[in-house]
Amino acid sequence: MSATPPATSRTVADLAARSAELDAADPLAAHRGEFLLEAAPGVSAYLDGNSLGRPLKATPEAVQRFVEQEWGGRLIQGWTEDGQVGAGGWMDWPTDLGDLLGRVALGAAGGQTVVADSTTVLFYKLVRAALAARVEGRDEIVADTDNFPTDRFVLEGVAAETGTRIRWIETDPAAGIDAEQVRAAVGPRTALATFSHVAYRSGHLADAAAITAAVHDAGALVLWDLSHSVGSVPLALDEWGVDLAVGCTYKYLNGGPGAPAFAYLAHRHQGRHGGALRQPVQGWMGHADPFAMGRGYQPDPGVRQLISGTPPIVSMVPVRVGLEQLRRAGIDAVRRKSVLLTGHALELADALLVPHGVQVATPREAAARGGHLTLREGTSGLDARRATAALWQRGVVPDFRAPDGIRLGLAPLSTSFTEVLTGVLALQRVVEEAR
Repeated sequence: MSATPPATSRTVADLAARSAELDAADPLAAHRGEFLLEAAPGVSAYLDGNSLGRPLKATPEAVQRFVEQEWGGRLIQGWTEDGQVGAGGWMDWPTDLGDLLGRVALGAAGGQTVVADSTTVLFYKLVRAALAARVEGRDEIVADTDNFPTDRFVLEGVAAETGTRIRWIETDPAAGIDAEQVRAAVGPRTALATFSHVAYRSGHLADAAAITAAVHDAGALVLWDLSHSVGSVPLALDEWGVDLAVGCTYKYLNGGPGAPAFAYLAHRHQGRHGGALRQPVQGWMGHADPFAMGRGYQPDPGVRQLISGTPPIVSMVPVRVGLEQLRRAGIDAVRRKSVLLTGHALELADALLVPHGVQVATPREAAARGGHLTLREGTSGLDARRATAALWQRGVVPDFRAPDGIRLGLAPLSTSFTEVLTGVLALQRVVEEAR
């Protein structure tokens, strides 16, 4: 097979000039200097910020300060002020940090978000809570076949536990779920519908408002996984009328490996507002009075009932650092840069990769894509898994997604436009070698 000629040096020069121009005009460029970029000297292009964000320079300082002053200085007294929950101290961190997250990234009023557990655990809790509150005759969950594996696996387990049927919507991995598909699938037997706001493979951005409305029109609840959108795409959970949501904090929020996840429970579904949703993992931290230590379980009437065991306090420190940076930058400004980054990556892919047979598997319309771009092998002769490994060896770090995708995760606060060019040029060389 004959190789397609590479882009001319003039073309590369033009693309380099365009990258530099975008970097020079970037109003968020200063935030890039807040990251520990020098900690990975062999990495010339980190394009996996949608899997694991870079650490901020303020993070080790904040963790050390917490260890020395809060943990070391206050010891057990750090949990509460004056021995009372709600008077300050670590006991209130899950809800305090949840409220900050709600304001900065979720479009959620206070008292609806909690930080605790992992995304998987919180997803399980909310699915079970939704099914426990269903009315008679609603015995179906609606979900799509290309949702993130954890979500699908949890749903399969819950369906087996509860005798619930899953109605799967077949979705194109190069596209994503849309409102018409949902409207055609939900009905009088639907108890819960659940989807990802940004598809983990293609980067497709779902119309959450329209899909939520379609589910509500059928009389069911909706649960959104926000893992690939929080911190990159503006969210409006209250405005959209979302019932439930979960997401992680180690991607665009830079909370670090294994950082705690978050859950959103709309006010109307909480006990103090007459709601009936109640999660199944009953632990002492979700009790209305954790220190009563009495018989029987009485859930907290608010969002705190979603907590089960001891909150991961130390792990919340980096999350707070990341949220404070996002607060200063502003989610709308982050989204504007995200659109420019993905658009620039598309321009580079069209110039340097598509002529070799590589396919773009991400929507080209800015309003229909999240913060990452996925490329597929197409007719290039490329082995995406091996190509990803080869790129890692060269200091360019995207990630591989089966069966044939290379995903470029572009974190607006830490990724530069020139960095994207560096990565795509390296991939072009790998493609040429494969041919």
